[in-house]
Amino acid sequence: MEYLDIVNEAGLPTGETIERSIAHRDGILHRTAHVWVVRKNADSFDILLQKRSMQKESFPGFYDTSSAGHIPAGDEPVESALRELQEELGITATLSDLQYAGMFRIRYEKEFHGSLFRDNEVTRVYVYDKPVDITTLVLQASEVDEVRWFPLEEVWEEIKTSRSRFCVPTGGLKVLRDYLKER
Repeated sequence: MEYLDIVNEAGLPTGETIERSIAHRDGILHRTAHVWVVRKNADSFDILLQKRSMQKESFPGFYDTSSAGHIPAGDEPVESALRELQEELGITATLSDLQYAGMFRIRYEKEFHGSLFRDNEVTRVYVYDKPVDITTLVLQASEVDEVRWFPLEEVWEEIKTSRSRFCVPTGGLKVLRDYLKER
């Protein structure tokens, strides 16, 4: 079983922990870390998105954030970000390779595989902009079916009107866009 820190609205642990499945069953506030892998073009950015495995408990088969995961109880957000990047994509990064971009909230209820899934998260967002050759990535089969580069603005425009391909969180993509505009 995976235990998570219960957190307050600022994303700070309260001292209590909860099992992950119970957090999602009851909608208990917990933490996640997202890493956006980006590459710069002449005047725009591409983002690397992972296609979620069909076995995932939420949004199977949808394109999502480059790498993301729950922060286990007692861990720091950046530790989880680095671990998820390695586990899901095979990218070995160091603390200095990630840039902190900000935080956002995720909150929704949706049915998947016949069960109600309640997500209630405070998410830390990191950016990884080192060169990445997707043909050499080692994907975690239980999590990721494939990866693809997409123009950031194309994804931004599509998620405003349709959720047929992408489940990237609007708040997370906004944090990324704002961060990249400031650079």
